[in-house]
Amino acid sequence: MTEKKDVFYKDGLHFGCQRCSFCCGHSPGFVYLSLRDLTALRTHLNMSVTDFVQTYCRWADYYYGDEVLALLEKKNYDCILWNNGCSCYEARPVQCSTYPFWSWMIKDKETWDECAADCPGMRNQEGKLWSYEEIEAQKKAYDANRPLRRAEVEAMMEKEKSGTNRQA
Repeated sequence: MTEKKDVFYKDGLHFGCQRCSFCCGHSPGFVYLSLRDLTALRTHLNMSVTDFVQTYCRWADYYYGDEVLALLEKKNYDCILWNNGCSCYEARPVQCSTYPFWSWMIKDKETWDECAADCPGMRNQEGKLWSYEEIEAQKKAYDANRPLRRAEVEAMMEKEKSGTNRQA
């Protein structure tokens, strides 16, 4: 946990989502999926790993040459799950549920203010006042949310396929 006295948000930050969808589309980006995310989303949609990955996902280049699982985007760059609101809000990925308290966004006041220029929820003084402890918990969840690597997902799909074949 960051020393409370050393951060600009020691007294908390206001944030209240305005449902503008800016963070859900409009420009290219990646929503990386962890095991928790994949499990929650496919369970919410009652889909197998294979069907979910083939319908909603793509492979994204990641650090050190890895490819990781990410949600698809529509042609207009909106998230594949966006339809005048998140169609999987209850099961949304950690990356989405922890926004805007990502470690790089709250590293300093200047970065926060730059990001807030595009997000009306971050400028919403009527929004919830998030405490230092709540912000740190969101940051910790974001930092701990490791995307699934291609080999891991392919192993899951192969296991699923093998299990299905044995039952047939």
